[in-house]
Amino acid sequence: MNGPATPEETTRRTLFRVILLPSWAFTLFLISLYVAGLSIPAWLQYVPFAVSLLFLGLPHGAVDHLVPGRLSGSGASFKSILGVVALYLILASLYLALWFTVPVAAFILFIALTWFHWGQGDLYSLLALARAEYLRSPLLRPLNVFVRGGLPMLVPLLAFPEVYRGIAENITGLFIPGGIGEISWVFGPAFRITAALSYAALVLFTLTLGYLRAGKVGTKPFFLDAAETAMLAVYFSLVPPVLAVGVYFSSWHALRHVARLMLINKVSDSDLRRGRALAAFKVFLRDAAPLTLMALVILVGLYFAVPGNVSGPDTLLALYLALISLLTLPHVVIVCFMDRRQGIWKW
Repeated sequence: MNGPATPEETTRRTLFRVILLPSWAFTLFLISLYVAGLSIPAWLQYVPFAVSLLFLGLPHGAVDHLVPGRLSGSGASFKSILGVVALYLILASLYLALWFTVPVAAFILFIALTWFHWGQGDLYSLLALARAEYLRSPLLRPLNVFVRGGLPMLVPLLAFPEVYRGIAENITGLFIPGGIGEISWVFGPAFRITAALSYAALVLFTLTLGYLRAGKVGTKPFFLDAAETAMLAVYFSLVPPVLAVGVYFSSWHALRHVARLMLINKVSDSDLRRGRALAAFKVFLRDAAPLTLMALVILVGLYFAVPGNVSGPDTLLALYLALISLLTLPHVVIVCFMDRRQGIWKW
């Protein structure tokens, strides 16, 4: 007979139930909807981004000020919190200056940062939640980050170039009118065909290499990785980008990062060890509330600061994405710090 589950096993089962299963369910539901020939009204496709203002999406980075102290085991101190706040103020201000001076460069940087960061998040999830030992390779880890980050960042460009272009024009147009003529070639067929073939080849190479390594340490995590990769490739090829990325942002990326934050918080980690996911999540919401509200205040300030006209869902989304870009740069620095302290890049 099997004995009672250990606290570690209880944590893993709880995270599987409340983190991984919901992300798969939302993704598969939307895939099924669009495969069946159904669709979601255009106005409703903005709702996931609207929800993310207060739930999961924006809040998932609002605990960064507590991360250094919790990773050190000593708890958050005034010095560590002040350091993170200063990091955010400096980097976000520099990024905002870039938006006002060279918005196309700021947009490209935003895509590149998000590509890396979302791949970075999935790598952690595979290592920590799926125990993907086959990824303990100096080649496979960066490849995995590139492949996973490319699913939400590159595949929508390949499948919906005009929508992608419209988003780029809306966000850059908030700062300097004139569109994105200097990178219009990115949305043309020549670049997209080349990018699609190159990316597909890299995905196949990464999965093949992963499968060969997994044969030595266990294939179950590899098949989970391959299944998620295939599922997301189909998802971002079929589901319109605003809806697809909005849902992914909260239900996939942010949710998995919240799991990571709960595991480094002694209180929520203790709740997870007892299978109390709701209690652990309440701790996260409490911690994230103050800086989430501060980010919303910044969003309002950005609304009045940008010279472009903000009216209608397209430009409101563009404004929100501009805010996210300002916060993403320092957030990536904090997550890289987490990666270093937690040995994500050790093999």
